[in-house]
Amino acid sequence: MSKRINAKHKIDRRLGENIWGRPKSPFNKREYGPGEHGQRRRGKLSDYGQQLRAKQKLKGYYGNITEKQFKSIYHEAARLRGDTSEKLIGLLERRLDAIVYRAKFVPTVFAARQFVSHGHVRVNGRRVNIPSYRCREGDLIEVKDKAKDAGTVLESSQSPERQVPDYLDVDHSKMTAKLTRIPTLSDVPYPVIMEPNLVIEFYSR
Repeated sequence: MSKRINAKHKIDRRLGENIWGRPKSPFNKREYGPGEHGQRRRGKLSDYGQQLRAKQKLKGYYGNITEKQFKSIYHEAARLRGDTSEKLIGLLERRLDAIVYRAKFVPTVFAARQFVSHGHVRVNGRRVNIPSYRCREGDLIEVKDKAKDAGTVLESSQSPERQVPDYLDVDHSKMTAKLTRIPTLSDVPYPVIMEPNLVIEFYSR
């Protein structure tokens, strides 16, 4: 098992929540942090601590994006007109790996990143292997023919564990998905409460 997979399974316990809502999350069995001191009582978080936790949770949810990448997305959201926290969610949900995950082509957001990196996805007929590629309204995302019959793809598309959100038009018989609109926070089916407003406060200090 790779270090990346090990780290992924620690994210839930470190943050104290099953952030992907997966039944196999180790947090379901051990509701305390990892490591020697994980079972110590958690103290009350300061305002800064709450903001940091909100940032870690949102960043971790999207495959533990690097801090540099995540901060860059925040700065872009801050430049756009409107509610910065809503714009932040919209930019994150437009990532190609996020759409592949939402469309249930793969079981996890980590698998989505790998799936895209390995060149199994086309956007508007063009092969794209950059997980952070930002899709636009109306873009058609499709799984390449060679990957359509992969066991993980078929199993994920038929899994009742997650539902496809209504801002995506997905056809699992053709393995295609279309982004019909840019979602807001209330549209996104997060298994836990996300607080992008605290993330904005964190970076605005």
